[in-house]
Amino acid sequence: MAQDYAVVLQYHRFDEFRYPSTNISSKDFKKHLQYLKENNFTVWKLSKIIKYLKENKQLPKKTVAITIDDSYKSVYKVAYPILKSFNFPFTVFVNSAPTLHRSKRYMRIEEMQEMGKNGCEFANHTHTHRFLVRYDEKVLEKEVKKEILKCQKFIDKYLKPYKSPVKMLAYPFGEFDKRVKKIVKDLGYIGVAQNSAPISNKSDFLALTRFPLAGRYANFKGFKLKVSTKPMPITAVNNDTIVTPKNNPPKLTLKLQKKLKIECFRSNGERLKIDYTTPTTITIESKTKLKYPRDHYTCTAKDKDERWMWFSYMWVVLK
Repeated sequence: MAQDYAVVLQYHRFDEFRYPSTNISSKDFKKHLQYLKENNFTVWKLSKIIKYLKENKQLPKKTVAITIDDSYKSVYKVAYPILKSFNFPFTVFVNSAPTLHRSKRYMRIEEMQEMGKNGCEFANHTHTHRFLVRYDEKVLEKEVKKEILKCQKFIDKYLKPYKSPVKMLAYPFGEFDKRVKKIVKDLGYIGVAQNSAPISNKSDFLALTRFPLAGRYANFKGFKLKVSTKPMPITAVNNDTIVTPKNNPPKLTLKLQKKLKIECFRSNGERLKIDYTTPTTITIESKTKLKYPRDHYTCTAKDKDERWMWFSYMWVVLK
């Protein structure tokens, strides 16, 4: 059997317990990979999945990509040996400045090259991992381009045999808006976000979704649910992701392709108010103001096969 969607997993740190919000234990990580192996998931590099989706080719059933952001030292020391033992390919989004400055908390070039020889592809995560949407308007375009191009120069120089054949940029902190997306598009990149949902051939290729798996989101029960999700058959009609004091809390209007029994929640677990304008058009709103620096509205519904359909929308909250 084949399908036109895939689940993308996102990790950051491994066995770095001082950073609980971005960490997963090696024990839990092994458990995740063991589940993929025992349940016959197909694990591909993210670039290969994107290529298939862009060309409207069918993917193998239960296709998953493993992605890791920030190129921390624990990626090489902890995650890499585990991934190698399973013979799983994976994608690392690199922010280049810490490696060039020889930070002890980040991988060395030689370590990245070794991983590249054993199933890893590298893609862009900007040079210094800045908040791209929060630059002053006068310098935003110049600074965002500089961040992306400096990182790409590093990848092209040191990791060329192992760089992703598809130009991909993972947004630092998952933050983007319509201005940043236009810059990413003009530079010829696919944009990769951090709000959770499967990706499909109907996805926004300037804001591809991933399931973050760290801290409380790394638990095994949640992992098993997420790797089996399907895309929600909807189209988001909001023009932008930015929340200002004037439009906080924001409204999210979605058009459903079919009538669904849908539930939506905020990142803090609050059940969101849903108004049905029509049987297939809904407006979602929080009862309270979203908190700085960002938040999500996440919606789920069960399909006829009892599997969960999933959609998440990311908000960048300005002071």
